Amino acid sequence: MSAKRVFSGSLATETNTFGPMPTGVSSFHERAFFPAGRHPEAMQMHSGPLWAARRIGRQRGWTLIEGLVAAAVPNGLVTRAAYESLRDALLADLRAALPVDIVLFGLHGAMVADGYDDCEGDLLARARALAGPEAVIGATLDPHTHLSEAMVASADLLICWKEYPHTDIAERALELVDLCDALADRRLTLRAAVADTGMIGLLHTTREPARALVDHIKTLEGRDGIVSISIVHGFSWGDTPDMGTKLLVYSDAADDRDGSRAAALAKRLAGEVFALRDRLGESPPGIDQAIDLALATPGTVVLGDGSDNAGGGAPGDATFILQRLFQRAVTDACLGPLWDPGAVRIAMDAGEGARLPLRVGGKVGPLSGAPVDAVWEVRACRRDMVMTGLAGTPAKLGDCVLVASQGIEVVLTSFRCQAFGLDLFTQLGCDPSRRKLVVVKSSQHFRAAYAPIAARIVMVDAPGAVPADITSLPFRKIQRPKWPFDRGEG
Repeated sequence: MSAKRVFSGSLATETNTFGPMPTGVSSFHERAFFPAGRHPEAMQMHSGPLWAARRIGRQRGWTLIEGLVAAAVPNGLVTRAAYESLRDALLADLRAALPVDIVLFGLHGAMVADGYDDCEGDLLARARALAGPEAVIGATLDPHTHLSEAMVASADLLICWKEYPHTDIAERALELVDLCDALADRRLTLRAAVADTGMIGLLHTTREPARALVDHIKTLEGRDGIVSISIVHGFSWGDTPDMGTKLLVYSDAADDRDGSRAAALAKRLAGEVFALRDRLGESPPGIDQAIDLALATPGTVVLGDGSDNAGGGAPGDATFILQRLFQRAVTDACLGPLWDPGAVRIAMDAGEGARLPLRVGGKVGPLSGAPVDAVWEVRACRRDMVMTGLAGTPAKLGDCVLVASQGIEVVLTSFRCQAFGLDLFTQLGCDPSRRKLVVVKSSQHFRAAYAPIAARIVMVDAPGAVPADITSLPFRKIQRPKWPFDRGEG
């Protein structure tokens, strides 16, 4: 067995095709942009395979060639120039590394660009053409992916993160690299099967019934020839033909020569997910009802503003909840992150301790609400702030300030990002565990950090670019029938 040549790189973002702002190259530079060979030691959110290949490769004597790693905070449609230039740079790195035995990609799986409904399928197909039929190609995916036939056909193995919040990024990366090594050694041959559930939904693994479902599929892996199972949640705010919740199952060809066992299991699990459809979601209260619930609950209450979640492609500058807090004279509250680079600059120029009139938020469009005009005290300023993200990965916030007015503290950021860690607030001297009401702009990923301090978490149905009711959006490309757009039994 000769020492292997292994290539790894990443190109990742999630595209809200209804989002108001395009995703350009600058969006990738803001979040994570590392040219070939310049990735830091610490794992980034979408570079798990590279991180895992370093660890496993050192033990096994591999030659690891590291390509471009580029990832952007979710936003609107990726520009054609941005996608093609980044794709071509990553493929040029792969071409320079040839010949290789294994290609490992860190992808999201829901990137949509101008002229490309299936960016990952396009990238994987081009990588296959370069690397050749004998090379093993594998990738990790966010479960909020649009799984396409081109993706499955071009890769030997695709593995989605199982947890939502995505706390298992490292585990899935190590799993991918180890299995791809077995494929390269011809110790393993896989059969792939995909089953469409006929629905689109969010599977929050912090609560039932999604928790039990994920635990169940974990018990099936490694038994009866089943190697890997991914629940592909799909991304509800992406208008593409491949949008939807699906099951992806890989079996060992030694036990499942024709793939029928994998296909049968994928179909059965897809039926089980569809049967849970009405229990997977929730009906969040409106803004005033959510505030009422918070004020009536002893202890710290966290309100989740998922409609303005930058992690789903929203601007992150909506003021609807903040406006009501002021109008109702609610105090002992903090809110963040609110994206407003202009206000950040003004507050930083004024300096800590300054009091000044400032127009906050509400900049991008109608779904951002009206700016909040108040006299604010600048309580803290920090340049190049980094928040603790999923699985300990860094999440850049850029220059940040903590401003306060009428008993409400707000974290303003110059980079768009959703709320992940408590250090969004604590780095600026605000302890959310000591506040009555904490408003975070996130749909789910905040729970890992905020649940321990919360007497209650309430998701809020507020206006925004990531609405809870996706049937209100003007979809044109998705395949129908699909629940919840079509309420039949499927």
